[in-house]
Amino acid sequence: MANQKKAMVTGGGTGIGRSAVLALARAGYDVAIVYASSAKAAREVAAEAEAFGAKTLVLQCDVSDDAAVRQTVAAVGEAFGHLDALVNNAGTTATWKVKDLESLDMAEWDRTFAVNVRGTFQVTRAAVPLLKKGTAPAVVNTASIVGLRPGPQPLPYAASKAAVVNLTKTLAWNLGPDIRVNAVAPGWMEGEWMERMLGDKYEDLMGKRAKTTPLRRCVTADDVAETMLNLLQANRFVTGEIVVIDGGFTSST
Repeated sequence: MANQKKAMVTGGGTGIGRSAVLALARAGYDVAIVYASSAKAAREVAAEAEAFGAKTLVLQCDVSDDAAVRQTVAAVGEAFGHLDALVNNAGTTATWKVKDLESLDMAEWDRTFAVNVRGTFQVTRAAVPLLKKGTAPAVVNTASIVGLRPGPQPLPYAASKAAVVNLTKTLAWNLGPDIRVNAVAPGWMEGEWMERMLGDKYEDLMGKRAKTTPLRRCVTADDVAETMLNLLQANRFVTGEIVVIDGGFTSST
C-alpha cells in the first residue's frame, strides 16, 4: 500500500532497537531494520515483526561510514518510497577502568564518537528526503541518562551521548517545521548492555538502583520503545526534547 507507514531503525537487531522494531510493527509500520554485526538477531526480529503483518527490510550498515549510510538509505527508498519515522539507535561504547583516565584507548574513543554522534547525523541527513515524503515525519535518537549527568559509564560513551542531546536539539531547529526530532534518555536498563557494563555486580547494583527508584524497578527496552513510539506518533508540537526514562530516579536523587 502506497500510504502504509514506513520506518527505519538503526541498531535494530537487539536491545532497544529490537523493541522499537516490534513496537512499530504492532502499530502498523513496515520497518527497515539496519544492523552492524547482529545479522542473526536482525533476521529473527524481522520474522517477529512480519508476524504482526509488517513488511521488513534487513540491511547491514556501519553508520559511521557515510557512503554505506547513503547506499543503505537509497535501498530503503527503493523498497519503501518514503519514511514516516526514523529511530537512530545504533551505538557502541568503549572499555575502561572506572575513574582511571589512563585506561582509555583513544581509538575506542574515536570509534564511539564515530558511531554514536557522526552516525546519528549521517543517517538523519541521508534520510531527510525520504522523511519529507512521509506524513508528519519524526526522528527519535537514543541518548542516555549519562549524557545528562555523571555516571560510571566510560567517558567517551557519556560524552557522545551528551553530544547526541545537543545534536537532537540542533537538528530539531534545522529540520523544523517539516520534521520533528526528539531523543530518549534511558536510565539503567535491564539486559545485556548493562550486564556487560557491570559484570558480576549486575544483579546487586541493578537491585540497589531499583530500590532507590520511585517506580521500584529499572527501565526495560520495551519501556524505551513505548516512549519512542509515542514521540513518533503523537506529541505533534514537541520537538528538540529529551525524554528521561528512568522511573523517576534522577528526579528523586
